[in-house]
Amino acid sequence: MSLRNLSVLFLCQLISATGSFVIVTLGGIIGAKLAGNPAFSTLPVSLMVVCVAFTTIPATMLMRRIGRRAGFMLASLSAAGAVILAAVALSAQSFLLFVVSAGLFGVNMAFTQQYRYAAAESVDARFTARAISLVLVGAIGGAFAGNELVVRGQHWLGNGEYTGTLAALAGLYVVQCLLFLLLAPLRGEAVTEPAKSRRQLVEIVRQPVYLVAMVSGAVAYGVMTFIMTATPLSMHINDGFPIEDTAKIIRSHVLGMYVPSLFSGFLLDRIGTVKIMAIGVFALAGACGIALQGHTYGHYWYALILLGVGWNFLYVGGTTMLTLTYSINERFRAQGVNEFAVFGSSATASLLAGIVIHYFNWTLLVALPLIPLALVLVGLFLVREDVLLRRFSTGPA
Repeated sequence: MSLRNLSVLFLCQLISATGSFVIVTLGGIIGAKLAGNPAFSTLPVSLMVVCVAFTTIPATMLMRRIGRRAGFMLASLSAAGAVILAAVALSAQSFLLFVVSAGLFGVNMAFTQQYRYAAAESVDARFTARAISLVLVGAIGGAFAGNELVVRGQHWLGNGEYTGTLAALAGLYVVQCLLFLLLAPLRGEAVTEPAKSRRQLVEIVRQPVYLVAMVSGAVAYGVMTFIMTATPLSMHINDGFPIEDTAKIIRSHVLGMYVPSLFSGFLLDRIGTVKIMAIGVFALAGACGIALQGHTYGHYWYALILLGVGWNFLYVGGTTMLTLTYSINERFRAQGVNEFAVFGSSATASLLAGIVIHYFNWTLLVALPLIPLALVLVGLFLVREDVLLRRFSTGPA
């Protein structure tokens, strides 16, 4: 394993998770204060995820040309600019400017979501699951740092609530950019292959294992985003919980997402990809079941924790499964399609969350995800004996 690369990616994941925590926690709340119509309160977060979806393929292609390190550094600088713009929007009380800043932040996330691929390309193929899990563990620190920035930084500057939080976050992204200078070349970056030997993209995508991996990742992210985006609105705006309690719930959720990474890579090796992903599906369904029971702090806490655990198992498992379906030379094209599907689903879920919570209710919102989760379970059952999954112990072709 390349401990140097994994250490850099770990720290950068921590900073990215801090930023995501802040934007997700405050996006809907600030949006509700600045927007004229409460139904558009989640528009900033929704546009952020839409920009993630629509820039995933360009981000992948750019990194194919200039390398992952340069791409990640550009993303860090774009994030710093985005949060500075968000602070300006708060000072000016401009909803439109805040929406634009959130969209720019989404461009950065299109790159940062590919840290897991950089982790996989930093190690031998047989260590893929563990490398992905190890890097995602960095987000645990982000849950605590993000919570502190939200709670303590809201009054650091006198030109608007939360502008101090955003200014501090911009500084962290500058540090992140500098950290990427330490990232060593990844596996496959010097590899070239004649075009004639490459499979067509459609041939890669139509593999049953690829399709199930892609759909699983899309459902994992979509369900998680759908419920997580609506939680601050349901808790803080509708149910009247203070921002401190809302931030604690989101922090617990983020910990639920990433603490399992301490052992999920090892479980994938020992138990198998399909079984771990199935456990993830049941955990996500369990989160919906708990959320259907009530609106107390305890209901939110247990539901959001289980939502995070389910996301981790299904998402890490899906990413690991995906790496079995392409060669090192095919990775950018295969990854680009997957990222577009995953974050297209997340963008749609984010936008629908505000609409459903405003025009309908929390009960319908947490019941709807049960349908796509059932479809994923069927897909996992159908590919459980696929020959590609037997390569899990030896890595992709």
